[in-house]
Amino acid sequence: QLQEQQEEIENMMNAVFKGVFVHRYRDVVPEIRAICMEELGTWMRSYAASFLTDGYLKYIGWSLHDKQRDVRLQCVKALQGLYCRRDTAAHMELFTSRFKTRMVSMVLDKEPDVAMEVVKLLTLMLENMEEALTEDDCQSVYPVVYVSSRALASAAGLFLYRRLLDPQRGAGRELSHDGDNRTFFRLLLTFFIESELHEHAAYLVDSLWDCAGPRLRDWETINALLLEESPTEGLEDRQEKALVEILAASAVQVAEGQPPVGRGPVKKV
Repeated sequence: QLQEQQEEIENMMNAVFKGVFVHRYRDVVPEIRAICMEELGTWMRSYAASFLTDGYLKYIGWSLHDKQRDVRLQCVKALQGLYCRRDTAAHMELFTSRFKTRMVSMVLDKEPDVAMEVVKLLTLMLENMEEALTEDDCQSVYPVVYVSSRALASAAGLFLYRRLLDPQRGAGRELSHDGDNRTFFRLLLTFFIESELHEHAAYLVDSLWDCAGPRLRDWETINALLLEESPTEGLEDRQEKALVEILAASAVQVAEGQPPVGRGPVKKV
């Protein structure tokens, strides 16, 4: 009886989906399209056995191209709810391979709040689907730490930290024998110098402040690195120069408690 009733309920759900959702996810009213995406994400989380399949996921993927901000935002939030857990992320392989290029390109979305949620989404993918993002994908996110929107830059700062700068993970693992914070600063210097935006140390420090503030305030380690005379352990001239800029920017951040000039909360027009 239970089996029969379950089948009957699923048939009803399919009828509602095909009779209502399939027509309304393309509604001319953007609010209705946004509600469709939000609810589809809820169904996938609460009833994964039926809804977390590529036949349903494709609707979210297609709607990532919607012209309206709210619809794209709800798509990204629905995906965050799926990529935030390893068990649901495991079902996302085909979707990821099909729509990843679009998701990565959305870090440059013209709406900063959509771009911020996309960076958070990619950070979840980084944590719960190890092989999903290639180095090229990550290279698209790193420069976002220099943008003027603080919320977006901080989200990118967390992504950069998790992927590249955390001594406990990723690239830092091979180096972490010489002390976590030393490793952090060496990785940070490499990134800062290679990104070739030297006049923007204050922006980089501000982007990392929320996730790596205590490390950036470790004056003792910075001083030890600057005073190191050993040919193997010491820094090159340009590394020292960059580290002094990072030290100065961190000191200003501690003293003023303000983001650098030109970066602030998103202004509502």
